[in-house]
Amino acid sequence: MPAEELCTDDEVATLVHAFYAKVRQDEVLGPIFNSLVDDWDHHLSKLVDFWSSILRGTGRYSGTPMQKHIALPHLDEALFQRWLALFLETTKEQPNQAMGERAYASAQRIAQSLWYSYQMSRSPNSIPADLRFN
Repeated sequence: MPAEELCTDDEVATLVHAFYAKVRQDEVLGPIFNSLVDDWDHHLSKLVDFWSSILRGTGRYSGTPMQKHIALPHLDEALFQRWLALFLETTKEQPNQAMGERAYASAQRIAQSLWYSYQMSRSPNSIPADLRFN
């Protein structure tokens, strides 16, 4: 199925807003995200563009998420796993399950890539560990 037929922009926005509402309220992730994001409306707009680019092929996102994540102190595998667990929970609640499945598969690849890069930035001479998916 072509990316633009997978879902609508409204479905992407609904997914992103529902997910980050959970993140903001989460006992583990909430304090981290809420301390780093000053303007949630602006941040959500960028995240909708990011996921629209991934799920619909719109190309609306421009940015450097890798650099921003590498700069964060004290990330660990459990945080990435928690993020993915909330993402999976949110995708399963979406009426468009084809979008949810593709979004979750993409989220796993993104989390793995961010986790590799984060580890390599901290220990460039070590082989990064895989993110274990639950």
